[in-house]
Amino acid sequence: MKTDTRCVHSGSYFDKTTGGINTPIFTSSAYDYLDREEAPYPRYFNTVNQDAVVKKLCALEGAAGGVLFSSGMAAMTTAILALAGAGDHVVLMDELYGGTHAFATDTLGRMGIGYAFTAGNAAAIAAAVSDRTRVIVIESPTNPLLTVVDIAAVARFARSRGITTIMDNTFASPINQTPLALGIDIVVHSGTKYLGGHSDLCCGVAVSSQPNTEKILHVARHLGGSLNAASCYLLERSLKTLALRVGHQTANARKIAEYLEGHAKVRRVFYPGLQSASGHDLARAQMTGFGAMLSFELDSRQIQMDRFMRHLELIRPAVSLGGVETTICAPVVTSHAKMTAEERARIGITDDLLRLSVGIEDPEDLLDDLARALAG
Repeated sequence: MKTDTRCVHSGSYFDKTTGGINTPIFTSSAYDYLDREEAPYPRYFNTVNQDAVVKKLCALEGAAGGVLFSSGMAAMTTAILALAGAGDHVVLMDELYGGTHAFATDTLGRMGIGYAFTAGNAAAIAAAVSDRTRVIVIESPTNPLLTVVDIAAVARFARSRGITTIMDNTFASPINQTPLALGIDIVVHSGTKYLGGHSDLCCGVAVSSQPNTEKILHVARHLGGSLNAASCYLLERSLKTLALRVGHQTANARKIAEYLEGHAKVRRVFYPGLQSASGHDLARAQMTGFGAMLSFELDSRQIQMDRFMRHLELIRPAVSLGGVETTICAPVVTSHAKMTAEERARIGITDDLLRLSVGIEDPEDLLDDLARALAG
């Protein structure tokens, strides 16, 4: 099946009793265990509703197995802890989602796990590896600067050293990028974003080979970050339109990035679809689309951020991303607020940076809204 078809048909559970075409919502937290090898139980990550979503995402990412979580952070942290323990070492990119960065700085050391942050290129990552390194964590395109990482190069190096790679694929989604095909071991998503797509769910997923999935599942059952049946149903529903939504959002984002790049009050635009972007050629090689996220810096000498934000009418200042509506935020006070000012400065997150999550609206309406706000 092609991607659009997999979005609709993969994974769904057919209920022969009613003949309904949608997976029913099984609300039970207690199941009969007689004559069964293992009874379903939400915290065991083995209910029908959880399984239907995992199968669909595995079909989209090209994975053998996966675990569905109640948040993207639950997916990322559980995946890391499944592969690294006391005495081990983890290498992470500087330009990761702020929550992942905070988890490393707040928690890994207390668990006896060493870690190092590094620039997002294969040479820098290789230089940061030690004999104790068991996991490398990357993200591409990155949040919020849309830096593109050579995924295959990182994966080749890691495999040559017996190191497991974990990649956050949230920004690209499986519609625009499939990291497992490029050699990555474990792919993580904040399903709250594009997978859910309607700003009404909090969920996450990790997909991989079956052996890696079993390791993640073992830890997940202890930590308990499972997703309830009703949310599983909503997520499965949303995934059916994933290709349509992300395709339209990606097309909109490119038009907006090109407009902002030419505007006198915008100092800089970060979007891999722009030919001027440093990672444009690499993005063309490893992505099927450039994604629907972009960031830009206002020229504070000409327009103040607060004035610009309050003049927007369609585009809503909001935390999170990936919904059908276009939203905007300042990473310095939202997604990366837990990082220190020095850490943000090191990777280039300035006080004038805005992150734009482009929705499915008519692009002309979005461009008009941006033009009015930039005019002040």
